[in-house]
Amino acid sequence: MPEPVRSLRVLMMVVGGMQAVLGLACLTNSVAIATAIWGEGDASTTCCTTPGEANSGTVVFVGVLVLAVAAWGITTALKFPTRQAGLRVSATAYGWTALPFTVAFFQVAPILGLIWLVPAILAIVRPKQPESRFWFSERRQ
Repeated sequence: MPEPVRSLRVLMMVVGGMQAVLGLACLTNSVAIATAIWGEGDASTTCCTTPGEANSGTVVFVGVLVLAVAAWGITTALKFPTRQAGLRVSATAYGWTALPFTVAFFQVAPILGLIWLVPAILAIVRPKQPESRFWFSERRQ
């Protein structure tokens, strides 16, 4: 396996692992995250649910979606030794999918958004390098 392909594989596993942690955090802390986003509401509505509790299902949905994207990236990276041509396209698409996380992270902590931007761009560029193209297009004899 050439060095660009190996580094792309490691990068995708690391990014996928970080996304998995983010997805699990969304699942386990859904009410707290929803309360931080939508607020607690006013004190006059004691009988009803707060906006944070009402929107916690949305946070759970986002958490499941993030876990699915993480599984996609990790599965693609683990299949690299099979050298299937579709894996290069899948890796590029996964890199494009990682870009929206940059915007979300930048809203929370700008430095985290900038740190996430580098792996997202590398995940887009690495599959298009000549060594990667050759690795995935060459068939084993």
